[in-house]
Amino acid sequence: MYFGNYEHTLDEKGRLLIPKKLKEGLSEGSLLYIMKGFEGCIAVYNKNEFTKLVEECSALSFKKKNARTYLRLMLSSVIELVVDKVGRIQLPIQTLTKYQIGRQVMIIGVGDHFEIWDLTKYNQYESEANANFEEIAESLDKDDE
Repeated sequence: MYFGNYEHTLDEKGRLLIPKKLKEGLSEGSLLYIMKGFEGCIAVYNKNEFTKLVEECSALSFKKKNARTYLRLMLSSVIELVVDKVGRIQLPIQTLTKYQIGRQVMIIGVGDHFEIWDLTKYNQYESEANANFEEIAESLDKDDE
């Protein structure tokens, strides 16, 4: 399970040193899958969690327009990356540009995956979300259903 937040700097080649607490089970040659995340971040899945995600997606009906659009956008954005001997991944410059992610990043654990955010964009998102934290939590309470 991924949790916590970690401020990092990408090197000049776009390499990200994966935080130690997020490297559990990863070693040189391990595969990670990056893809379009929500709110402008990059979502990162290990092989097991990515396989589960693809299985969940296979349950969606391609006959429904929203399912087709979601599957196309999500799966076409997937890039398979290999963890190097230092524990880094090479984020493609085109991907960083596409999602407007600069060298200063925030990495956050969100359960089954972690996300890479542009630091400024994440700070703004967090500030806005924190203003409504209690209301958001209350809206998710299953006792109210």
